[in-house]
Amino acid sequence: MIKENQRLLNIMHVIVDAVIIAFSFLLAYYLRFDDTWSPLILHKIIKPSVGYILEPERYFSMLVFLIPCFLILYRFCGLYDPKRTNSKRYELFSLVKANAFGIVYGTAILYFLKQTNYARLFLAIFIIINLVLDYSFRIIVMMILKRARRAGKNLKHILLVGYSRTAEGYIDRLRAHPEWGYYVHGIVDDTKFSGDSYRNVEVIGNTSKLEDMLASNQYDEIAITLRIQEFYKLERIVAICEKSGVHTKFIPDYNNIIPTKPYTEDLDGLPVIHVRHVPLSSSFNKILKRAVDIFGALVAMILFAIPMCILALIIKITSPGPLIFRQTRVGLHNREFQMYKFRSMKVQKESEEQKAWTTANDPRVTNIGKLMRKTNLDELPQIFNVLKGDMSLVGPRPERPFFVDKFKEEIPRYMIKHQVRPGMTGWAQVNGYRGDTSISKRIDCDLYYVENWTLYLDFKILFLTFFGRKTNKNAY
Repeated sequence: MIKENQRLLNIMHVIVDAVIIAFSFLLAYYLRFDDTWSPLILHKIIKPSVGYILEPERYFSMLVFLIPCFLILYRFCGLYDPKRTNSKRYELFSLVKANAFGIVYGTAILYFLKQTNYARLFLAIFIIINLVLDYSFRIIVMMILKRARRAGKNLKHILLVGYSRTAEGYIDRLRAHPEWGYYVHGIVDDTKFSGDSYRNVEVIGNTSKLEDMLASNQYDEIAITLRIQEFYKLERIVAICEKSGVHTKFIPDYNNIIPTKPYTEDLDGLPVIHVRHVPLSSSFNKILKRAVDIFGALVAMILFAIPMCILALIIKITSPGPLIFRQTRVGLHNREFQMYKFRSMKVQKESEEQKAWTTANDPRVTNIGKLMRKTNLDELPQIFNVLKGDMSLVGPRPERPFFVDKFKEEIPRYMIKHQVRPGMTGWAQVNGYRGDTSISKRIDCDLYYVENWTLYLDFKILFLTFFGRKTNKNAY
């Protein structure tokens, strides 16, 4: 039933998309060229050149190759895939990508046909209208489907094979998102008794009965959620599921070992899964990030030169001791380096300082130090660490050797953060995990950054560092 519904929905999408493309094209033409429109319309503001005012038939003939092109691109960009778990942001990104490729294709066709007398502003208006209308249509469809699924309609019927922490996590997520429209009929497992349940999902038998269950029931999907100790059953279970013709997916019970989006490679037909994919291991990404760091550090030096001089003067007047506080931290590839900060605490013995953790209302913090820590101004001298190459503008915060030795024995995967340069700010900090907060949650944020790095994520973190609400929440 779900397959038939999805097929009908896709047909409706294709038809409506074709209509929207044609309507957007016609509307763009009349907005740009038709003199009967209001004086506020674009063609009144920006007069088109005479050479670009072609008869309507010349423009409308473009639809013959433009509509099929856009529909094919929509298909390749995943716009006709099931939308149960897709976010609005993903839908918008796919639409923008498809329209961008579409307009490049259309322009290329006109160039090769030596049809140059088409207004570029007209094409821009067409793309904007098409994006707005198509995205609005998709949002309306998504809202209607979500409401229908919450009401118990258009459900996808699921059977789980294997009771494990993965099965529990899968059920948790489906319960948290009823708008996805998944209904779990039960769990087939060899280690649990029939009648055992998790969140009202019961164990309904063992794997020896799986073939009979699939023959007598119409499930839309089988989710294999075996414990890692039972992977030897996987080949037999997949064979049974494929024999029944039911769509089957495998949710592996090794999410604590391999990241959510593992990096795989094909070694002459042999699939190889990398336990950890670090985008910054790429030479191109390294060079790109380093170039941004150097440029950003130089700009920061110019912008903060006067504030740094003022802070230096205040620190010298209000508290005896050195201006710059140097501390050994562990950075890229576990190498130690000297990190610079404006001194925000009273001078103390090095042996005490290395093992002490700053807490709320710490008596060692000076008056000006409280302000600097709250506003992150004490971190400004780390601009020189960035220029030296010890640090980056964005990355996991570096820790002292004493705590590194301690945490690597207590917290799984702690040392993975040292595969990238430490940063002046990071994903953990903008999410409120700094100072005396959960180390494990901080490491989760650091690992997310290491495995999902993009230049966009760096810029997002920098923006949240200055304008986010959580950044200074736990700064002591």
